[in-house]
Amino acid sequence: MSALKVTVPADGAPREVGQDEKRPSRRHLRKASRPYVFIAPAVVFEFFIHILPMVIGIGISLLGLTLFYVHYWTAAPFIGLQNYVVALNFGGAAGSALLHSFLITVAYTVLVVGSAWVLGMTAALLLNGKFRGRSLFRTLFLIPYAIPAYVEIIAWNFMLQQNTGSVNAVLRALHISNPPFWLIGTNAFWSMVMTAAWRSWPFAFLFLLAGLQTIAPDLYEAASLEGASKWQQFRLITLPMLKPVNVVLLLVTFLWTFNDFNTPYVLFGAAPPPAADLLSLHIYINSFVNWNFGLGSAMSVLLLIFLFIVSIIYLRIFQSGGETQ
Repeated sequence: MSALKVTVPADGAPREVGQDEKRPSRRHLRKASRPYVFIAPAVVFEFFIHILPMVIGIGISLLGLTLFYVHYWTAAPFIGLQNYVVALNFGGAAGSALLHSFLITVAYTVLVVGSAWVLGMTAALLLNGKFRGRSLFRTLFLIPYAIPAYVEIIAWNFMLQQNTGSVNAVLRALHISNPPFWLIGTNAFWSMVMTAAWRSWPFAFLFLLAGLQTIAPDLYEAASLEGASKWQQFRLITLPMLKPVNVVLLLVTFLWTFNDFNTPYVLFGAAPPPAADLLSLHIYINSFVNWNFGLGSAMSVLLLIFLFIVSIIYLRIFQSGGETQ
């Protein structure tokens, strides 16, 4: 028999409670474990889709896995950090090419993210008010975001052709006699920027419009009565109120753009011009065209470390700024 314990409840009538009654019931345990059961499939998929490939990629970066060992990749020699030394040796061929690709990617990311934010903010401000046809314009502005990425980039590829593209047709209509070759030379960089910005700004527009709708109109009315101009209202009310939205939006678009592979690959294939050599495509070429999986994996790990450090610093800066306010 279980030991008994005399307790005095609030009503003053003593009663005996067994030790078994203090143990959690099966129903209580089932209810407590229900959230873990629901998230278990997501955790399993996350492990096999992201965590396990990442660990394997880190392991491959420590091997001399080249074309000669592809068939028997388990026999590839362990070379430690040699692939990282080659990638970070900016005086060598592989390191200088990686540095060039990194700088191109930084410039590309800054221009695309900045253009997407400006276009998205402008469209959100225009469509935040009430006027006839607002729903139609909101739907039209989201079309680039709804179309699959490959379809959009292929369409831009046709538009940017020298003789048959609609972009140069518009330039000729404006009496520009020698329109540029958009998909070769240094113009290839601007082709990517235009394509990626057109794909990205509807996402920024959707984010910012949702944030604008949370700002009370009374704030603008009070500021207007105090004599504040539209620019002052935007600078002193809109931007501070949209700070949490902008923090998330800029970080997400930065990560997406810095890792962009679809735009350069669909526009130029596996042999892009030097001006269009983004990091994601550069890593792909080293891994699947040059068949140097060890070096390509090392570059991927370096990219992961860079993005992780930048994200942490970015969040720390804005979190510390919010705390001081």
